[in-house]
Amino acid sequence: MDPFLNFKISMVAASRCFYILLRCKTTFIFSSSLVRGLGNRVSIPHYPPHNYFTCIRLFCPIVSKIVGNYNSLATQAAPDDEGMADEFLNQILATYRNAPNSTAERNQIDLSFRIFKDLLVFHGPLTLTCYLKLARSCADTNDCTALIRYVKQVSDLAFPNNMIVINRIIFAFGECRQIEKALLVFNQIKGFGCKPNVITYNTILDILGRAGRVDEMVLEFSSMKEAGFVPDFVTYNTLLNNLRRVGRLDMCLVFFREMDDRGVEPDLLTYREMIEAFGRSGNTGEALRLFNDMKQRKIRPSIYIYRSLVDILKKAGKVDLAMSISQEMNSSTSDLFGSKDFKRKRR
Repeated sequence: MDPFLNFKISMVAASRCFYILLRCKTTFIFSSSLVRGLGNRVSIPHYPPHNYFTCIRLFCPIVSKIVGNYNSLATQAAPDDEGMADEFLNQILATYRNAPNSTAERNQIDLSFRIFKDLLVFHGPLTLTCYLKLARSCADTNDCTALIRYVKQVSDLAFPNNMIVINRIIFAFGECRQIEKALLVFNQIKGFGCKPNVITYNTILDILGRAGRVDEMVLEFSSMKEAGFVPDFVTYNTLLNNLRRVGRLDMCLVFFREMDDRGVEPDLLTYREMIEAFGRSGNTGEALRLFNDMKQRKIRPSIYIYRSLVDILKKAGKVDLAMSISQEMNSSTSDLFGSKDFKRKRR
């Protein structure tokens, strides 16, 4: 049999068997002797006799392997039945969760979405890795109609948390540099019966900005406000970071002032972006003004901002001022943000 066809049959069987096991978990009593017999012709009490677990071993090598591991577990010293059943299901989840990797390699969008949907239903919230593998499996498809149909199915399954899932799908497409697919899903959100939120817009703004499409990013930002959404500090930091990267300092200043006018408090990263942007463009006066403004707002500077400012002033020939800033940095090192303060935490 073709290896991929065998894999597909195995995964479909795994999905169905896993569904049966979950039903057993909630509606039937597990016993150690029953679980040890998985793979043989052992029926579940009060379950139609023709529904045997032979299919697990015959049609699903993945589950069969887990059964073998579980039989080993079941022979350990006096484990309780409930703990054994939980461990068995956990092993299925662990193996099943890794399945999208193989499908992504084969670029099979239909199977990837099938597995993804099963994972979403049976396992609940998924890791970012699952979303990224799903996006990679769509890399070579140009069938927009099918893609939207699959995402709509996922959205329906995820209700009432469908916007969380859709936001992550959009993010995953962006991370995989599939910009048009991310935009396609974004533009079809209303067709899914959903409403975008600030996180949705922030994600799209960042995707467009990192792709260098800053004009589209600014237009989308305007659409966001017209739709009644209130930008937050993440929104503005995204705009400032991406505009700085392409040298649009005039717009950086416009959005920084708008941020202040709207009562959105800039944070350390906001000031870092602005100070570096103006400093490296030669506008040391504006960089220093922003630095002093940051301190007046009681925002604790980072060692990176100090070092960047010292370097900028030295290059501008303002050595005395650079030395003064350096001394200020050295005298307050213990109070400054360092590398450990900028490490991202997983959500």
